[in-house]
Amino acid sequence: MLKEMLENVRSKSPLIHNITNYVTSNDCANILLACGASPIMADEIEEVEEITSICSGLNINIGTLNKRTIPAMLAAGKKSNELDHPIVLDPVGVGVSRLRTDTAKELLEQVDFSVIRGNLSEIKGLAFGKSYTRGVDSIDFINKENLDTIVDFAKEFAKKTSAAIVITSAIDIVTDGEKAYCIYNGDKMMSRITGSGCQLSAMMAAYISVNKQNILSAALACVCAMGLCGETAKLRMGESDGNSSYRNYLIDAVYNLTPEDLQKGARYEIK
Repeated sequence: MLKEMLENVRSKSPLIHNITNYVTSNDCANILLACGASPIMADEIEEVEEITSICSGLNINIGTLNKRTIPAMLAAGKKSNELDHPIVLDPVGVGVSRLRTDTAKELLEQVDFSVIRGNLSEIKGLAFGKSYTRGVDSIDFINKENLDTIVDFAKEFAKKTSAAIVITSAIDIVTDGEKAYCIYNGDKMMSRITGSGCQLSAMMAAYISVNKQNILSAALACVCAMGLCGETAKLRMGESDGNSSYRNYLIDAVYNLTPEDLQKGARYEIK
């Protein structure tokens, strides 16, 4: 199953429209190229509908939110819905400010998202409308002790939003409201670079755009792939390497990941 999800990305090479975080835009473009897709970054209101029309999927990331891009996000989202293109929402830092919280709420009200991906603090902020974050960093972590409780929360939120919910932490959760996958791939170094989550959301848009009939499996495959590549990147690090080298190794690992490696290396359980 996971093998097929990556094979489809590589064979179909989807073009992904990104309205994303300025801090990580370049890394998001590179991770899309590495996984086999193609990126286009466009947030000008006068062109976003036209741009998203020629793409296969849309990634909306509110990490560097501003008043100019909010109408563009809404317009691109509505056009993607009209064209039945899968959409990812990455609610970076939601709950930290009224602007982020209100914008995320407006996006959920006006756009049908296929996947909502964030850390636990962001997903809780999106669900409850208040801050659970410290800047854009999570102050909540998923562990064995709270896993079942967080799975139940994620399932309920998936049902409420009609989207697959992806929560990334030490243990990742992917659920459609009925079935939940708990994923154990990854490395703590992934939290030491800016944008690993943004990269995951961009790559998620590629995976779901070519696997539209199986969004949950595509999301699972993408999270496992990113976590597995995080492990591979860590293994490459030498004594003089730091987080900058790790970022490059991570992109390299995504580029070199084979469908067979993904199928063999994915570690998850179903709840």
